[in-house]
Amino acid sequence: MKKRNMAEPLRLTAKSASPGIASGPAFLAEELKAPSAPERPGADPQPQTAGGYGALEKAIDISIGELERLAEGADAESRDIIDFQIEVLRDPSIAEATGARTEADENVVFAWVATLDAYIGELETADEEPMRARAVDILDIKNRVLGALAGTPTADFPPGSVFVGKDMEPSRFLAHDWSKGGGIALFSGSTAGHVALLARAKSVPMVVGTGRFSAEDGDPVRVDGDAGAVVLQAGRMLIPPMVPARSATSDMQSESGDLRTADGVPILISININDPAEIAALDPATAGIGLMRSEFSVTSIADAANEERQLAIYRRVLEQADDRPVIIRMLDIGGDKPLAGLENLPGVASGLRGIRLLLARPEIARVQARALLRAAVFGRLSVMLPMVTLPEEIDRMRELFREEAEKLGRRALLHRMPPIGMMVEVPAAALMLDTFGSAAFFSFGTNDLTQYLAASARDDIDADAGKAAPAVLRLIAQAVKLAAGKPVSICGDMAGDPSCLPGLLAAGLRHFSVAPGRRPAIRSAIIGLNADGTRAAGE
Repeated sequence: MKKRNMAEPLRLTAKSASPGIASGPAFLAEELKAPSAPERPGADPQPQTAGGYGALEKAIDISIGELERLAEGADAESRDIIDFQIEVLRDPSIAEATGARTEADENVVFAWVATLDAYIGELETADEEPMRARAVDILDIKNRVLGALAGTPTADFPPGSVFVGKDMEPSRFLAHDWSKGGGIALFSGSTAGHVALLARAKSVPMVVGTGRFSAEDGDPVRVDGDAGAVVLQAGRMLIPPMVPARSATSDMQSESGDLRTADGVPILISININDPAEIAALDPATAGIGLMRSEFSVTSIADAANEERQLAIYRRVLEQADDRPVIIRMLDIGGDKPLAGLENLPGVASGLRGIRLLLARPEIARVQARALLRAAVFGRLSVMLPMVTLPEEIDRMRELFREEAEKLGRRALLHRMPPIGMMVEVPAAALMLDTFGSAAFFSFGTNDLTQYLAASARDDIDADAGKAAPAVLRLIAQAVKLAAGKPVSICGDMAGDPSCLPGLLAAGLRHFSVAPGRRPAIRSAIIGLNADGTRAAGE
């Protein structure tokens, strides 16, 4: 988010949910706070394979145990809220609905998510505010069980902080030490919710209904629960309810310093990342993130079912990109790319991978689509589909995104439809690129393209890549002509190989996305080449 030009404090009107005044550093609840390794005593060192109903029962038992420990020594009001959550976890109708979905050929993790989401949806559309306020309690239960399945419990936040987020879960409030001060500022929330009740009981200043505003971790924030206001000392800004969509062309054609070929043609260099930590390599001379492989951040079926965790990951990347374009590839799982628990999904045939797997098991795609739609308001996001072979695959995924966007709209959740493009890594798609009219952009994935073009085994691809390079370059050159002016880039290993640059430039490519460590070598090589791939005079 951009800062305001003036640094004067911004005062936002809100509803008072609990009286009192608190100041402290902001804690952004939607940032990535969950640990990458399990911290629960006795938890497995690796994410659990959440496949059978037994695993879900174990996760529910773990969650009940956590809530019971949280209730030890709690006051009566807190105990009542915890008892309600435990009662829901033990509710036989919840178990029956989940079991029925599982018997209907639905994976048990996604059966759990669908059952709880249906419950949440009913509460969110209720006429009475106290009923609507209960939705966050059920969301809390859903995510606690998912955390137990994945072995990644939600971390606490620093004492004395001002919690900033859309809403707050009751168990998170109860687990926090409020003796050091702090307060709560919620974009939405309810004065009738359980957290508001708890805040009043423990004299924690709290306001709700501020509207979404920009902030960074550590920004000084003042919560005025007496007057119903929040003051942003760092001069941040209120974010409008809807963010206009940018075109894929404008996102892909950002300026990247003054990098040009020897004959003056502008060239973009982006980086490929596997996890948010690698975004540190995004220096000012980098155009953006040309490929984020989301499957490296989603390590189990439980993570794939956790919309809030995925949202936090994508939001972190977009905000750190600082308004530069970010292309996130949807989960490229299956085949030789394992995901813990994937083998337990019915109907996943051996070798099924990428978009075919996502369309075969749309429950995975729908969770990720919702997370991406919600994340898109935080930056310049584009979504890339993996292993596309046929135009209808893009059409079906775009329809899935539209359906999930409508659902988010009915729930009044902020979202934006991002441009949706495709990886060009299947030879059949490269040869027919002019038929993919609904794709917003194309990016060549040369690793798989080379393997399938050369009929290589995965283990032999390194040895065959050099021999197959002329055929790959010819196919890319033909495909670029078929792209009909749509944004085109390359994100495979060939993009980071200086020996391939002349052929790639000659093919018409002007946007290269490479591993962070390869960027300096590619920049140096481009400066010595003309746009047609020939060496500059004197080189």
